[in-house]
Amino acid sequence: MKAFMDEDFLLETETAKQLYHDYAKTMPIFDYHCHLTAQEIAEDKRFSSLTELWLGGDHYKWRVLRANGVPETYVTGSAEEREKFNKWAETVPHLIGNPLYHWTHLELKRCFGITEVLTPATADKIWEACNQKIQSASFSAREIIRSFNVKGLCTTDDPVDSLEYHQQIKQDPSFDCKVLPTFRPDGALNIEGTAFREWVLRLEEVAGFPINSYQDFLQALEKRIDFFHEAGCRLSDHGLDSPFFLPATKERCHYIFKRALYNEQISEKEAVQFRTAVLIHLGKQYAEKGWAMQLHIGGLRNNNQRIEAEIGPNAGFDSIADFTYASDLSNFLNELDKTESLPKTILYNLNPRDNYMIASMAGNFQGDVPGKVQFGTAWWFNDHIDGMENQMRTLANVGVFSRFIGMLTDSRSLLSYTRHEYFRRILTNLIGKWVENGELPADIEWLGKVVQDISYNNVCHYLDIDL
Repeated sequence: MKAFMDEDFLLETETAKQLYHDYAKTMPIFDYHCHLTAQEIAEDKRFSSLTELWLGGDHYKWRVLRANGVPETYVTGSAEEREKFNKWAETVPHLIGNPLYHWTHLELKRCFGITEVLTPATADKIWEACNQKIQSASFSAREIIRSFNVKGLCTTDDPVDSLEYHQQIKQDPSFDCKVLPTFRPDGALNIEGTAFREWVLRLEEVAGFPINSYQDFLQALEKRIDFFHEAGCRLSDHGLDSPFFLPATKERCHYIFKRALYNEQISEKEAVQFRTAVLIHLGKQYAEKGWAMQLHIGGLRNNNQRIEAEIGPNAGFDSIADFTYASDLSNFLNELDKTESLPKTILYNLNPRDNYMIASMAGNFQGDVPGKVQFGTAWWFNDHIDGMENQMRTLANVGVFSRFIGMLTDSRSLLSYTRHEYFRRILTNLIGKWVENGELPADIEWLGKVVQDISYNNVCHYLDIDL
């Protein structure tokens, strides 16, 4: 029997052990999609306790706390920080088989040097040891990032953001990790919501001119793309949770836009038409800039309206949607490709049912650069052992696996960088099994390079960012 989460955790063969320890383990991290805030990094935030650092904002943990019967006051409510931690310590022993069980203990081990299992019996000792370390200078936001050898990270930013904290970080030579913004124009796409008019007013303010027409709206977005590009942005991101391809004329889009500005009700068909036109226009802008376009497809968000009314959106009440979108995705990518305006594109699906559809779709629009259209890493409800293995096996079966740009955290927690280790162990174990089964030659130097490329090198080349 192997020891719990020892140095060879998840590594089932000698080949896997060699590939991980000799090639993957020491590679730097480029976390090209996360939800950390540039402000916390710029201000080198210090944390009040383990609860703030570990449980604050982490909807993965919030979901399982609720599933374990923990009242909301101990999740997002007003309970004391120590009480919230105790509820987490009570919940962790019930999480066998959940990746949170592994992540919890990886974070304790890598960040705090704690090898004990978190239980109610060990909670006092772990709480005291972690909080003592949090008070040291090595537990500021920047020092945590440095400790994981993170050379670059991309935050997720609204087009109306000032990016002042990104500029502050860029001008500080004492911090050697590149913190780059990502252009996330969901506010520009969700015209059916009541918040659209307010968002356009904010866009008008930062663009510096009145937005009275659909054409003005597009020009304002272009101006913000220019602004983000100057700040180092090389990625966009879009959450697509409903149909997104239904062509319409500019005149039709102008009509829809004007009605939205007057807070008139927009039909579902009109919303899709508008979303399609804006996405196509943005895609062409991204291609001109040499950016990569991320499409996160398939979330069903804020399902529990009662709780959302009490604590707000994005609090852990999302799940997997089951709408079909192969035709929409094909038509959208094809529309851009017709005029050779398709940017580098990363496709993430939330429903694992769609793995082969996404992987095969990516193969229709390759060219220009290796792996131009990527089947992105296992996302959200899929970033566990089975999900990551299935995503990589699918990509290997129908695509070019060695060009894969690898892992990202998609997280709001600074401690989530252990997920890159988790991914690299799964990656090297998968390749190791192929070698041990005689499916690949035992050329460790060659396979080691593949591992290092997927772990770090490929995404640097793909985004053309020198770290």
